[in-house]
Amino acid sequence: MADQYKRILVIDDDFKGRETLMKILGTENYSVVSAETGASALRVLKSDKLNLVLLDLILPDVNGIEILKIIKKENPLLPVIIISSYGTIKDAVEAIKEGAYDFLEKSPFDKNKFLFLVHRALEREKIEREILFLKEELLKKYQMVGISEPMNKIFSLIDDIAPKKVSILITGESGVGKELIARAIHNRSDRNEKPFVKINCAAIPKELIESELFGYEKGAFTDAKDQKKGKLEVAEEGNLLLDEVGDMGIPAQAKLLRFLQEGEFERLGSTKTIKVDVRIIASTNKKLEREIAKGNFREDLYYRLNVVHVYVPPLRERTDDIPVLADYFLEAICDEHGIPKKSLTADAIEFLKSQTWKGNCRELRNIIERSVIVIKHSEINSKDILNVMEIDNRAAIQLYNKPLRQARDDFERNYILKLLSTYNWNLGKTAQVLEIDRTHLYRKIKQLNIEVP
Repeated sequence: MADQYKRILVIDDDFKGRETLMKILGTENYSVVSAETGASALRVLKSDKLNLVLLDLILPDVNGIEILKIIKKENPLLPVIIISSYGTIKDAVEAIKEGAYDFLEKSPFDKNKFLFLVHRALEREKIEREILFLKEELLKKYQMVGISEPMNKIFSLIDDIAPKKVSILITGESGVGKELIARAIHNRSDRNEKPFVKINCAAIPKELIESELFGYEKGAFTDAKDQKKGKLEVAEEGNLLLDEVGDMGIPAQAKLLRFLQEGEFERLGSTKTIKVDVRIIASTNKKLEREIAKGNFREDLYYRLNVVHVYVPPLRERTDDIPVLADYFLEAICDEHGIPKKSLTADAIEFLKSQTWKGNCRELRNIIERSVIVIKHSEINSKDILNVMEIDNRAAIQLYNKPLRQARDDFERNYILKLLSTYNWNLGKTAQVLEIDRTHLYRKIKQLNIEVP
């Protein structure tokens, strides 16, 4: 039996034909509404939530093709079946070209074919809306949030580089959101309908990374029971994220370099050359320059990957983002767990901003999630967060129970870091604000083990 919640609009100026279609659809328990003219149809389209349109080509005030164009412009997912007594092959071709789902002649009218077509069109509409919903949910899950100057610069850079087929290197500490940036680049590129594939180079043993990346033929090694495509083939015409690329072994680096240079590779155990169109995005929390000096990373590969560099500062250097991130996590987690929206008090926000967040956004989200689940009242304050972080009075005393020199060094390090971040690591400007000379600031940076990006 048909779904009574599926709503269908019949647009036809022929009373008899319109009533026939409505009667057939009514016996199948569809909800049906009708219109005799293009103008009345447009009013229904604006005010009613529809799942399918049945459209006659010949209307008293407008050509049916014009109505079709308006429908597809305003609601691309709404399927339209053209039904006409005067249909020609030319009409059918034009209708399909303009986005009609199908074309059906009134005479001779085939009831079974008509209902089959309606059912199939409604199924397609349902699937396409589900796909759209899943895409929207995915975008929400991987949404980037930030209002600080460093993040605004990153947003601008993403918009600039996303449409271009250039290799991109994203660096920053663990948990800052490197994968989110890679996904944002994918979503804003002309490859967004193609695959986004991720491979975690740190999670795969170095001797297996080649087979994961390039694939293999049956019998290429002991456990190669069947042929397998590598991630490069799976990502055809899309984007491939090499997460923690600094952990990739040297043999795989050599093959990756060849792919970046020539756009081709061979599967393990094969001599057949494969060409694919894939944009490489790499990310790492390691200082690749140091890995090069140690002999762990190829310098030529580094320059191939680092065509565009996106550095993501740690959360402690962009504290302006903490309130908006915390609220975003709070809303998302409450929604995920079916809990009424909670809020953070002003002192809770200040407490969160005062933390160093070694795990960055990932650690902040973890604390917010634990707070949402553990704290029963709707307002979460700083004391609640302290309890969730398992810092009792004894631990709090221990936190401040440190030698004066160490406490002073900790304060100076955090203060200088904040200023450097505020002035985009401009040493001259930072030294001016601190009222010390640039040489003194440079010595302080070395003394306090501050890493300059």
